[in-house]
Amino acid sequence: MSPFKSSTGLPDYVAGAICYFFPFVGGIVFLALEKRSRFVLFHALQSLIAFGVLMICHVLSGFIPLLGALLGALVSLCGFAVWLLMLYHSLSGHWYKLPWAGDVAESQLRRL
Repeated sequence: MSPFKSSTGLPDYVAGAICYFFPFVGGIVFLALEKRSRFVLFHALQSLIAFGVLMICHVLSGFIPLLGALLGALVSLCGFAVWLLMLYHSLSGHWYKLPWAGDVAESQLRRL
């Protein structure tokens, strides 16, 4: 666990977990509020990217006839698994990167 605090006054691991606990809103809030912790900024960006893509996939699956409901259920199940995995890793203080979203978040973090 990280002893460092974010600029919001919360410990890094708690702020990182909040980015995932409230999937889309938490990332936006901490991306706007955080000024110092790269750990929190990384998890906020990764949360926005990962859950944004999952949200788009879920909406698009509704337009597919016959298999759309099954695909929507699979996307929801996948989203729940990602949510649990990222909550665990952020509360543990790990810089766990999701396969695609983590790379994009890391490249965006270098620009900040």
